[in-house]
Amino acid sequence: MEGFMKLKTLDELAPGRRAPQVVAGAAWHSLLWLVTANAIGVLIAILLLFPALNRQLGEWTYGRWIMVHMNLELYGWTSLPLVGLLFRVYGADRGPAAEWCRPVLWVWSAALGVGALSWLSGYSSGKLFLDWSGYARVLFPAALLAVWLLLAFAFIKSWSRSENFSVAALAAKLIGLLILLVVPFVLYLAASPSGYPPVNPDSGGPTGASQLESSLAIVAILLMLPFGITRRNAANRGIIATGWIVLAAECVLCAALGRADISHHRPAQYLSLGSLLLWLPLTPAYYAAFEWHSNTRRWRLAFLCWWAALLVTGWVFFLPGVLDHFKFTDGLVGHSFIAMAGFTSSLIIFVMVQLLGDGGWIFNRARSFYLWNGSVVAYIVLMTIAGWREGFDPTFTIVPGTARNVLYALRLLTGILMFLASLDWLLDASTLLREAGSVSLPTNPAQEKTS
Repeated sequence: MEGFMKLKTLDELAPGRRAPQVVAGAAWHSLLWLVTANAIGVLIAILLLFPALNRQLGEWTYGRWIMVHMNLELYGWTSLPLVGLLFRVYGADRGPAAEWCRPVLWVWSAALGVGALSWLSGYSSGKLFLDWSGYARVLFPAALLAVWLLLAFAFIKSWSRSENFSVAALAAKLIGLLILLVVPFVLYLAASPSGYPPVNPDSGGPTGASQLESSLAIVAILLMLPFGITRRNAANRGIIATGWIVLAAECVLCAALGRADISHHRPAQYLSLGSLLLWLPLTPAYYAAFEWHSNTRRWRLAFLCWWAALLVTGWVFFLPGVLDHFKFTDGLVGHSFIAMAGFTSSLIIFVMVQLLGDGGWIFNRARSFYLWNGSVVAYIVLMTIAGWREGFDPTFTIVPGTARNVLYALRLLTGILMFLASLDWLLDASTLLREAGSVSLPTNPAQEKTS
């Protein structure tokens, strides 16, 4: 048997808890920022309920905390899982590149932490989600560049090992690297106040064309996503082609619409946006055409339900009369919660569970699943009620009153419950990360075979 001993894999050493260490690390970092951002969200909800408390915080008042809250949710919670996905797609989670994944994740988190401190200190470009300013504006793009260098290194190493790449896969990865290389520089330039004004006086606000354009970008991501993390089901390939054909047709429709300051009262605007309702049946059918880990069932259903809610409410809220009533109110805050806390968060968790395999158990506890989604539903209902009242009386959410205070107190409660759900995930992710770190993974794919 000497010389022919088979090396144990992670499945053999930790049966039922297979969790690649690199992906588990990305999940842990993202959950750390989710817990931090949710804790800040609770603070913000307290400040809205008791505005006088702002005086006790010196310069660190609501206006600075809200900026930190939103950016940590975007660049921490929703972005780091995608970094883990890129590690998997480009092979950085195995081979010699795997040793550099953990330092790169810490570089990202450190740059984001520096950004948070700079925003609290009053440094900002004034642009929503592009608040990077001063040294933080340099450090975070540098972190993005570090991710790119690692992906390029992993890709070159896998190519040098003569791994079997199809021409299409090779071209897709090369194009992906070129696009990703541009991102740090675009982010740096876009954050500059001199590029374009934070508030554009020439913009008439969202139109059907602009809403359709941004929504189709999300649809394109949904259609591409399965190809990086699973295999197609041979029996249902027709629906995959159908999905791409419908997307192409809607892109043609979007290109034909005007881009000027056009009223949403025009039928062409809201009817064209209504074409997105085609994705109510198409998206579930499309995702059924792929093979998914059994752990993903709960969150796959959740993200599809939230996607359906986002499509329907997005169109209804854009209709003439409805948008006029809810514009600039808490009603649209509730709708944005469908997009971020509902759809985007469920999609992110679905992806992480698929990447983690059996290790996806950290997100599948019934208590945290229902606590999160139930709290999001309650938050949306509360904000829709507040927005409806605010549409009749703009002072409703500005001047404290009994009805307003009850709604905001209940909103605070939903924030606390969401914080507890995210804390539950983080604690389980810490356990998973320790388990994954206790198993020595092969650094060379060849070692997975008998020597």
